[in-house]
Amino acid sequence: MNVRRRLIPTAATAGAVALGLMAVSACSSSSGAAGKNGDGKLDVVASFYPMQFLAEEIGGDHVSVSTLTKPGVEPHDLELSPKQTAGLGDAGLILYLKGLQPAVDEAVAQSGVEHAVDAAGLTHLEEHGTEAGHDEHSGEEHADEHAEEGHDHSEAGGDPHVWLDPVKYSEVAKGVGKALEKADPDHAAAYKKNTDALVGKLDGLHTKFDKGLKNTDTRTFITTHAAFGYLAERYHLKQEGISGVDPESEPSLSRMKTLQKTAKDDKVTTVFFETLVSDRTAKTLADDTGLKTDVLDPLEGITDKSEGADYIEVMESNLAALEKALGAK
Repeated sequence: MNVRRRLIPTAATAGAVALGLMAVSACSSSSGAAGKNGDGKLDVVASFYPMQFLAEEIGGDHVSVSTLTKPGVEPHDLELSPKQTAGLGDAGLILYLKGLQPAVDEAVAQSGVEHAVDAAGLTHLEEHGTEAGHDEHSGEEHADEHAEEGHDHSEAGGDPHVWLDPVKYSEVAKGVGKALEKADPDHAAAYKKNTDALVGKLDGLHTKFDKGLKNTDTRTFITTHAAFGYLAERYHLKQEGISGVDPESEPSLSRMKTLQKTAKDDKVTTVFFETLVSDRTAKTLADDTGLKTDVLDPLEGITDKSEGADYIEVMESNLAALEKALGAK
């Protein structure tokens, strides 16, 4: 099995980290209050959009949030510049998800920042998606193979896509709120209030998904990126990923044949693709099976097409797409 292109060259990453840390050392003596910008706001660095959304919603007017993954960039592919790495050292709080972006994990580990919050540690991670794309393997044999392919989630304990389950994302939000209270105790009351408000929104989103997907013609959906394991488990659906948890890996011929049979047996109507990677494989399967295609957004990044939309709005669009594809009643 070929190593995925998402593997970050160790030497390159180490070099970026080293340059960044030298820059931090050079400027640390001239910086102001630790972790605060010129306006007195807590500097928060988020690794990618789902973390950015939490920081902005909970931090409100008391934080200045920057993200390492720019709009339209596939987060797994991220490589940090020396300037980005240097910025980590000045952050009042770093919010990231260990196991998703190797370059970020390494830079955070060497940044020396007191308040570095790993969202994966704020909820329980599970294994999902390892069966997809390699149906000729199963169980522990495939888990071992998958870990060798360059998209290993074992460090974090499993599938990192927790933000696609509103209930788990709510658990993470509560942990982020407590972390902000600790990093900036002067505004603890505001962070608690904002956390409660966000949890309320996520509870409402969960209710919409629960009701909207309760009664459907089929419980199976096919997607290029097997990122929706938590969502499927929460709402008693069956996710069939074309390419497993790696959205850019090529499925085997036997996998495509299996999906064709699944589509027929389970009355699947739609093959979903996502916004940040090619839809070629999804369209190939759809053409071969006479199915429709549609977008199911894993929300790993906000693109120009989704400008103005936030997590809640995109998830509501996902719900509408699933209701249509599954034949919700």
